[in-house]
Amino acid sequence: MDALSRVLQLADVQGALDLRCLLAGRFEIGHEPSATGEAPYHLVLGGQARVQVPGGSVVTLREGDLLLLPHGSAHALRDAKNGSGRASPMKVNASGPLPVRTNTDGVAELDLLCGRFTYATGSADIVMAALPEVLHVSLAEHRDTDALRGVVGMLRTEIAAMAPGVHAVVTGLSQALFVLAVRAYLVRTDIPPSLLLLLADSRLSNAVLAMLRHPEEPWTVESLAARAAMSRASFARHFAAKGNTSPRELLTVLRMRTASGLLSNGKLAIGDIAERVGYQSEAAFGKVFARHTGMPPATFRRASRTAVAPR
Repeated sequence: MDALSRVLQLADVQGALDLRCLLAGRFEIGHEPSATGEAPYHLVLGGQARVQVPGGSVVTLREGDLLLLPHGSAHALRDAKNGSGRASPMKVNASGPLPVRTNTDGVAELDLLCGRFTYATGSADIVMAALPEVLHVSLAEHRDTDALRGVVGMLRTEIAAMAPGVHAVVTGLSQALFVLAVRAYLVRTDIPPSLLLLLADSRLSNAVLAMLRHPEEPWTVESLAARAAMSRASFARHFAAKGNTSPRELLTVLRMRTASGLLSNGKLAIGDIAERVGYQSEAAFGKVFARHTGMPPATFRRASRTAVAPR
């Protein structure tokens, strides 16, 4: 598994489709800030729209465009006409597999999918924290046009057919959309120092991948520098410049996220989990884990199981 895929797995990024919007004429839909651990997105299947994003700027969305708000920022969706007149009233039909919000009984001028990505908070939000407040991926400008066009086309087909299993298929495709959005961001030249910038570096990413694959290893700057085929001094300097962190700090974060997953989804004893992420002492592991997550490992495990217990 490559480094980006492993990081996304650790962050537990999951796609969820909330509703389809079929709109015409004048409209404005406000969106409050999302809950912690949620990043809303909008995907245009047809037509155009405008979105007022944080800072007051306006982004125009066209067919195939994806707008992602990694930090869950408040925003407003508006028609593309920018004219005057009264906004049409909205209604939601929730009788089908996917709720549909509309303001017209005629032909829709905008076909829009609205959803959100959920992710683990705490040490795992390193992915969302590394993304900008607003990430706009344009089909017309995206380098990997064929892949993005293919995903959008499949989404359009699934939504039109509404065949059995449509929700599962659309949810899986939205996951692919997220990866494509991150890829589009990684090719930019203005990325600030972050984990994603480390992953975009052909040499430094080898060191990050080594930590991800074997968090139990007693990694040192020297051994990680060897993975990156760099001298110790050069590796430490470039790692800090591109990651805005040290190898030791990142290793701790990755270890704690791996431990979080094992505590939430497995039955291993806490002492065994400590060893799997590089700690010989359960007490030392517990101290670091509590500092990063705000609770001891046993409390975290109970809270995780309570959160997913069936009602």
